[in-house]
Amino acid sequence: MDKSWMHSDRRSKAYELGVEAFLNFSVENLLTTTHIRCPCVKCVNLKLFGVGIIRDHLYFNGVDQSYKNWTFHGEPWEAATNASRNVEEDDDHSRYSFVSEEIEMDDNDFGDFGSDPYEFANVIGDGDQPLYPGCKKYTKLSALVKLYNLKAKYGMSDVCFTELLILQGDLLPEGNTIPASMYEAKKTLCALGLSYEKMHACPNDCILYRKEYEDLTHCPNCGISRWKEGKDSILKEGVPEKVVWYFPPIPRFKRMFRSHETAKSLTWHAARKSIDGYMSHPADSPSWKLLDDKWPEFGNEPRNLRLALSSNGFNPHNSLSSRYSC
Repeated sequence: MDKSWMHSDRRSKAYELGVEAFLNFSVENLLTTTHIRCPCVKCVNLKLFGVGIIRDHLYFNGVDQSYKNWTFHGEPWEAATNASRNVEEDDDHSRYSFVSEEIEMDDNDFGDFGSDPYEFANVIGDGDQPLYPGCKKYTKLSALVKLYNLKAKYGMSDVCFTELLILQGDLLPEGNTIPASMYEAKKTLCALGLSYEKMHACPNDCILYRKEYEDLTHCPNCGISRWKEGKDSILKEGVPEKVVWYFPPIPRFKRMFRSHETAKSLTWHAARKSIDGYMSHPADSPSWKLLDDKWPEFGNEPRNLRLALSSNGFNPHNSLSSRYSC
């Protein structure tokens, strides 16, 4: 695949043909036109969009030229990368083997923990790495999470946060592991926070612009434009009026089973027994038992999760006075 277009002028024919070739390559390999990582310089493969939005981003923002191996879009890993990562894979499997032993998982149950199955293991490695040689209070990961919480809490801009990281790196002893930019911090925290999708929505909540509605510019129900209107009453094409954030739950469920303590808690209901006849856990309730009777195949697998809707204990960034979490 010719990638020379990535270094061409965005107004050139070579860039235009390269963008179309890249999009065709992605659709052919990923078999989707709506959930593709955007490789523009602003999204840097952290956000998923449809083909039309990605095309606009590549023209408006430009392509991330450091993205040389298109692994997020179906290109195989380079041979050298594969060879070095085979060792990491064996180490990662043994590191989390206690989870599979505890809940009787086999190799097939590890599944796909993200677009890059090694990213989360790398983050765990950052959790063991001291912030600087001899530091016992903070690791690279814990320091970065605390700093990022400050950014979210006080609304720091990306530029301000980058300057703060640079200053922190200068203040700390030599050999510290603080990222040097917001871009590096994002790459680390992306694997920790899992993926999310931004979906354009009708301002009146009629539809989401996805699937059969992906390429529409006006809502088929109420007729309102998809795009935001500027002060001069001119529509800003490419700037949505309303955006919905979607957090896919299944990758998060898989991540929960990678923690020894969380895995025990998730399957504890199968091992416990009510000895006093009173309802002390949802597993003692008639609703739980009705579900087990109605779908016995589901109920016989302790790792299957029963979901309930609740906002109790919702505490983003631990910014509230509550000390517990549900």
